[in-house]
Amino acid sequence: MNENMDGYWYVVQIYTGHEKKVKLNLDNMIAREELQDEILQVNVPETEVVEVKDSQRKVSVRPSYPGYVLVNTTHELGPHVDSPIGQRSWALIQETPGVMNFLGPTSHPSPLSSADVEAMLQMSTEEEEAPPVPAMEYEIGDKVKVINGPFSGFPGEIEEIDMEHQRLRLSISLFGRSTSVDLGLLEVEELN
Repeated sequence: MNENMDGYWYVVQIYTGHEKKVKLNLDNMIAREELQDEILQVNVPETEVVEVKDSQRKVSVRPSYPGYVLVNTTHELGPHVDSPIGQRSWALIQETPGVMNFLGPTSHPSPLSSADVEAMLQMSTEEEEAPPVPAMEYEIGDKVKVINGPFSGFPGEIEEIDMEHQRLRLSISLFGRSTSVDLGLLEVEELN
């Protein structure tokens, strides 16, 4: 991803859930109209999200700002600008399927400050560096309930925590005997 801070950056409001489709439509329009020197990039900032479905840990990527894309241009855009290419690019983006409008006053799109652009792009790259970790904090001695596998439904007490491999060792009482079981972090839940 070319993260160039030069030029003008605009936030374009689009139909939520159509981020990739609108990016593709805009990229195709830019290629067709040969505007690569004017519209430098269309960016959909994304964030990694950890979901737990059917006790399975799944990492998915979602738009950081659903319903919006960032557009980086060489010139200022809008019907009010002096540059004919800025006017033409504004009109073409407005007419792209899935695009609702530019953020800012209707006839005067407002470019973002470089700090805002950096913050929006930073959010999407920062997440990729560190592997996502489930938002749960356990301590040795915590009481938990197993929610997956052959011991599902059994209460247990945490004996050991291995955050690097996202594993727990539990002490579970089976037939009056204490048994050690090694489980993944997402195979247990806190006992309320």
